[in-house]
Amino acid sequence: MEDRMTLDRDHAARTDHDAVAQKVEAFRLAQIAADPKALSALCADDLSYSHSNGFLEDKAAFVANATDGKTKFLSIAYKDPTIKIVGPAAIVRFHWMAEMMTDGKKVANSLHILMNWQKQGGEWKLLSRSATKL
Repeated sequence: MEDRMTLDRDHAARTDHDAVAQKVEAFRLAQIAADPKALSALCADDLSYSHSNGFLEDKAAFVANATDGKTKFLSIAYKDPTIKIVGPAAIVRFHWMAEMMTDGKKVANSLHILMNWQKQGGEWKLLSRSATKL
C-alpha cells in the first residue's frame, strides 16, 4: 500500500512539474507578444512583480507596463530552468536572456529570475517574481 501511495505522489509531482513548466513557457510567450489577456490570466490577483532595478508592481501595473508598447521584445530565453514543487507552491529559477528595443535602441538584458507559482484551485498562477542583474 505504501508503494502505491508513493507512486501516486510521484505521479502528482510530475504532473504539477509539467503543468508549471507549461505555464512558465506560456508566460515567456505572453511577454514576447505583450499580450495583456494572457499575462493577466497567468498571474495571481495578489501578484508582486519585482524588477532588477528594485521597482515593484502589482498585477494591474505589471500587465499595463508590460503591454504599453514602450519596449518590444525581440527575443526572450529562459536558460537552465529549475522547478521545485513544494506542496501548492512551485519555485522556479532561470537565467533570463533577452534582446529588446527600448527608445529606438537595441538592448540586451541578462538576469537571474526567481518566480513563485501557487496552485489556486486547479490552476498554477504566478504569485511573485524577482530579478537580479548579472
